[in-house]
Amino acid sequence: MRVYSGTDIGRRRSVNQDYVYASEAPVGNLPNLFIVADGMGGHNAGDFASAFAVQVMVDSVKEDADFNPVKVIRHGLEVANHELIEQAKKSEERKGMGTTMVVATVVGNYAYVANVGDSRLYVVGDHITQITQDHSLVQEMVRMGELTEEEARNHPDKNIITRALGAEENVNIDFFDFRLEKDSNILMCSDGLSNMVSNEEIQRIIQTGAELQEKGETLLNLANEHGGKDNIAVVLIEPFTEEVKTC
Repeated sequence: MRVYSGTDIGRRRSVNQDYVYASEAPVGNLPNLFIVADGMGGHNAGDFASAFAVQVMVDSVKEDADFNPVKVIRHGLEVANHELIEQAKKSEERKGMGTTMVVATVVGNYAYVANVGDSRLYVVGDHITQITQDHSLVQEMVRMGELTEEEARNHPDKNIITRALGAEENVNIDFFDFRLEKDSNILMCSDGLSNMVSNEEIQRIIQTGAELQEKGETLLNLANEHGGKDNIAVVLIEPFTEEVKTC
């Protein structure tokens, strides 16, 4: 397994509210753990929310005695949601803060994924597939047939999300699992990348023969070249490197 992770403040923002975590080594009973979070809130609340929620999530996973990856991830997200709400109660400046979060772990030939909000996970091979579904107003309109995907890309309400950690006492989490093929690459990102760089550009960059770090940095740079309207976060994973194990 090879992993690249990075964030960039972008060209329009004064604070970086995106936060990433990437561990190829075991975290608690999970064999690895990858997280992208995109915070929201005024003052410094957004950057606090994303960093704090990720740390609570990681600590929860480390302490969880369960071996079921879905249960471990669910519990971690629920704890992070609760702790964010409690922190918001303690400070007027942090009132209303929250964060998106997409979480993944690779167990053998399978990836287990959870998301809340509009940070995404893609699997990239011969083609690119978005695994997660955005919890956003615009994406709801796409699902209902009111907008096309192309219209959604430039819609003025694109940044309005319908779910976030810290928003409500009971967090609604989506879960996905899928089998990884020998050429599968995993991309996790905030909307600062997905809003700026097309799926075709993402696939082209990931499918080049460049080193993983170069691919990741190219994605960050391209988002900035296209305007860098938001913070940008990228976690890029090559699950299988030299040898490929099959079940």
